[in-house]
Amino acid sequence: MSRSWIAVASANHVRIGREAGFMQVCHGKAAPLKRSAPGDRVIYYSPTETFGCKDRLQAFTAIGVVEETAAYQVDVDPGFRPWRRDVAWWRAVETPIRPLLGRLSFTSDRGGWGYRLRFGLFEIDNDDAELIAEAMLTEPRMHVARKQATVPVQCTLAL
Repeated sequence: MSRSWIAVASANHVRIGREAGFMQVCHGKAAPLKRSAPGDRVIYYSPTETFGCKDRLQAFTAIGVVEETAAYQVDVDPGFRPWRRDVAWWRAVETPIRPLLGRLSFTSDRGGWGYRLRFGLFEIDNDDAELIAEAMLTEPRMHVARKQATVPVQCTLAL
């Protein structure tokens, strides 16, 4: 039986993975990715638009299914070799989480609804996954074509 996961990353990083057909979690760690299996559903939640910035987004930004390939490492920069996993992303619209609060079991504590989202990757039940999918999917579950990943926009933090 396949499982469903919430992965957490900024929207600009999620879009890179979505365009290139992969997922990467927890700053490129292997262990969280290896918990997923082919056929598992993955849904990305993005607390912010841009990595390192405070431009709040709080939306689900991608949904798809883990492909048959195993987790693998890539060379991004000297000293940074993150682990990734291939995902067949579905066509979907980015969907704010707020209208779903209280309806998702992992957000049932409205005061602390974001607590589990701090873990980077966690399993959710099928009912939650179906509710999120229903909100995000605008077409039948079609796969997004793969493209070459682009370099993310960097945020300049004002001092």
